Amino acid sequence: MNTISFSQFWYWMILMAVVCYFVGCFNFAVLIAKFKHKDVHKLGSGNPGTMNMSREFGLKIGLLNFLLDVSKGGVPALISYFVFRGYYFAGTEVVVSDFTRYFCGVFVIIGHIWPVTMKFKGGKGIASTLGLFWFCISCERPWYVAVCFVALLGVLAYIIVTEWGSMGSLLGVTGFSIWQGVIFFLRYRGTLANGWVIGIFMLLLALNALTWFAHRKNLVRLYAGEEHRTSVKKLKKGRRGTQNM
Repeated sequence: MNTISFSQFWYWMILMAVVCYFVGCFNFAVLIAKFKHKDVHKLGSGNPGTMNMSREFGLKIGLLNFLLDVSKGGVPALISYFVFRGYYFAGTEVVVSDFTRYFCGVFVIIGHIWPVTMKFKGGKGIASTLGLFWFCISCERPWYVAVCFVALLGVLAYIIVTEWGSMGSLLGVTGFSIWQGVIFFLRYRGTLANGWVIGIFMLLLALNALTWFAHRKNLVRLYAGEEHRTSVKKLKKGRRGTQNM
């Protein structure tokens, strides 16, 4: 069994944190909008994310942005999985890749929400967080790719029916967190007091805290009954498409 101690691992943590943060700073919505000679910060809600891109440019552009953000959240975690999947933390039975997957993910999301490249004003991290869970849950059991896809369709169905985009997205993140948490609980139920295991669950909690905090204004508006509805029918062409008709 290959093991790794903290003294061998701490510099990996620093490297992963820095690299993943700057990966998160790269915003595809900004790039796509610039390609269309627009500034996403001056369109709609001003949020450089999937929902605003869908409202402004239509579902096709929104879907493209979503898939790119999904990949941004999932690929760094997947790389860490393949690098560390054969290792255990010294003196434990904790798989290193169980920790690194979500450690990488947290810093990607931090970079996405607070990018130094955009004066710390980024997106809200939903697509990247959902992508993170999709990749992380599926990497050990490939057939979970389809199960996660069905779960994402469930999130979409909730948004279509209720037209509450922000709440549906947040419930999706929380649902995936619980799913992954149950898997880790069953895996480490005999060593839940281990520091690395506690760290893994803290990372899952951090992902929820980050995304819910990023949506705090949406939640306030939702509570006040002032939140904008997300009609999928109206997103088909987007405002830019409507204006060009």
